[in-house]
Formats: sequence, structure tokens, C-alpha cells
Amino acid sequence: MNFITFTEEQLRNFTYSVFERMGCNDEHAKLATDVLIRSDLRGIDSHGVARLSGYVRLWEKQRINATPNIKVVHETPTTATVDGDGGLGLVVAPFAMQIAIQKAKQYGSGWVAVKNSNHFGIAGYHALLAVEQDMIGMSMTNASPLVAPTYANERLLGTNPICYAFPAGHHPPVVVDMATAAAANGKLEIAQRSNTAIPDGWVQDAKGQQSTNPNELKNGGSLLPLGSDKAHGSHKGYGLGATVDILSAVLSGANYGPWVPPFVAFLEPPTDPVGEGIGHFLGAMRVDGFRPVADFKNHLDNWIERFKGATTVDPDKKVIIPGEPEYAFEQERKLEGIPLIDVVVNDLNELATKLGIAKLH
Repeated sequence: MNFITFTEEQLRNFTYSVFERMGCNDEHAKLATDVLIRSDLRGIDSHGVARLSGYVRLWEKQRINATPNIKVVHETPTTATVDGDGGLGLVVAPFAMQIAIQKAKQYGSGWVAVKNSNHFGIAGYHALLAVEQDMIGMSMTNASPLVAPTYANERLLGTNPICYAFPAGHHPPVVVDMATAAAANGKLEIAQRSNTAIPDGWVQDAKGQQSTNPNELKNGGSLLPLGSDKAHGSHKGYGLGATVDILSAVLSGANYGPWVPPFVAFLEPPTDPVGEGIGHFLGAMRVDGFRPVADFKNHLDNWIERFKGATTVDPDKKVIIPGEPEYAFEQERKLEGIPLIDVVVNDLNELATKLGIAKLH
């Protein structure tokens, strides 16, 4: 397994060229690029440029609309439902979050449900848009059914990530960004590329037995909810995943549960959809709707410092604040570049040849 390091600018230019070839306008191509590059910068390699081929294949199958007419279809002063017109979730979700932010500026909070969208990248990107406005951001999305509910041996839920982001003062934002499955599917993809086993508790095989084979999903297996099994709290992960599915899709009019269309192009969407596309749910809350912003930030800094100073079982380890590793990755990779595994680089260069754009070097 070899890594090749690229500058942020190199990957931005390449990614923009891909979206432009798909037919995205300049604004949408730049926005979609920013979402993917932010993922790679933050060390979430499974959701960065490695996903480009997947978006292109769905576009070729006419399951992604590169020129969507994104619009509000239902609205109150503090809420809205957005129809993404089959567009890139990388574009649709920021559009919806900006609506939530504008409503929060006027009324204190804003909440937007989205239907008829696609994979929206990392949840943290969208929640952090609110943090930039001294707001608390929330974002979540449902996803392709890969997760079996507690006690089940049937894929009914997606990895259904959820994110909360909070603005701090002297410290980076606190960003709780996680899948509600025991592991995101992207982590299995990374293990597949490196041909390594995965930890116990991530997946079960077609017979419902836990497995360490990263290819288990291809063999009829399923991901497990956060907690892995009932004894270790999988019912809580199942509950969180269900919450995401209901807010993102049952509320918006998107597909939910086993009807969510797959991200991979070689699998066809269900022939009996219960809604439109994939769903998201985004929210923004003004901090000063509860207390002065400076007071909140001072106390969140104090919270961070107290937790960082906690006595640990291993003196060589410290408590990690949610979002801290990603922030550290971002600072490092902006200076030193973004490493990509050679398998991903080869895939991207094959994509470049197909689209007639310059390869990565």
C-alpha cells in the first residue's frame, strides 16, 4: 500500500474539472469540490475525492441531475422542505443549510428537510456552515440500506450519519460527526483497498454471525448498528439511525428504510419507491437566542479544557474532544498536502482518461 501526496490546489482543480465535465455550472462545481476537499483535509478519506467515481457513475446512469432546479416546496417562518431535483447532495445540502441559517438569523432557529437528493458528503461540512455564523449547526442524512436493526438479519437502515457542531472561543469548534452504524461503509472500503481485516462488531455475515471480512456486504451480510449487539447497546445505535431516517425522509417525502436508492450505480433503485431520492435534515440555532455568544464560547472553552484535563487510565493518552482529530488533520494537510492511496489515484486517473481531463501527477 503506497501513498502519493497532492496539494490541496491540485485536488481542487482536478475535482472541479470532473464536476464541470458532468455539466455542473461554475457555482455548483466549486461547491461540490469544496465539500469533498474539506473531507480529505479533515482526514475523512472515505468521503473525499475517492468518492468521485461513484458520483460520475450515478450521473452516467442519469440518477444524478447535474443541473438541478433546487427549490422550496413547503415553508413556514422557521421551517422548510426543499426538493433537490435529483441534484448532487454536495450542492443541495448547503443550499438547504443556508435557508436554515437565514431563518435562524430572523427567528432564532431554522429547520429544513430535504427530499429528492443524493449523497451529501460529510455531515460536518454542512453543520460547520452554521458555526461560521455563531450558530449551533445540525445535519443528518439517510443512506443506502446496509444496516440491520437490532435482532434483524435484513438491511433496513443506512449508516445514517448525524452531526452537531458548536462554536467555541479560543478552541476549535466541537464537532460531533458520526455514523449511527458501528462503522461507516467508507471504512470498509478503505479496508478493502488495503486488504486488511476489520474489527469485530462492524458487520455480520448473511447468517447473522459477526465477521472481520471487509467484503462481507458483497456476500449478503450487513453492517451492525452502533453498539454492535444488544449486550453492548446496539438498540441505541438502531434508535439513532431510525431517528435520522424519520427526520430526513419520512418528514421530507424522501425514500426511507429499504427503499433508499443505493449509492453504487450497478445496483438499481427499488421499483416501488415510497418517496423521492435520498433525504437530509439540517438545522441552525442562534447561540444568542439562549445567552450572549461570548458567554457561551467562554464556557465551552472551559468545558473543553476541563475535559482535556481529565485523569486518564493511561497517562500517555488524553481525552479527545469531538472534532479535535479532524481539526488537527486539516491544519497539517493544508501545509503538507493530502495523501491518497495509490489505488484511489489510479481510479481517479482512469476517470480522467474517460472524461478527457488532465490526470493527477
